[in-house]
Amino acid sequence: MIVAFSVSPSGGDSEGGVSEAVARAVKVVRDSGLPNSTNAMFTNVEGEWDEVMDVVKRAVQAAGEGSPRVGLVLKADIRPGFEGQLDAKVERVEDHLRDG
Repeated sequence: MIVAFSVSPSGGDSEGGVSEAVARAVKVVRDSGLPNSTNAMFTNVEGEWDEVMDVVKRAVQAAGEGSPRVGLVLKADIRPGFEGQLDAKVERVEDHLRDG
């Protein structure tokens, strides 16, 4: 399964930024050893249901340190029997773009 998620704690820094909290969440994901990627809006992580959801839970907890509330947006692509789709899905789209 691939999960794309975004976390945002309430509050933030003096300018309303949450990059420090988001960095704590991304560190949890990267330290998990699961395939992952981060862009301006979401962090994607791939693995089995239980391991991915555990990582998301720990990332939310890390982002929420010192905050009374955390928002979570989560989208999942559940496709049993498939691995390596984090990159493969993008490669298939790029192939179509090259082929015209």
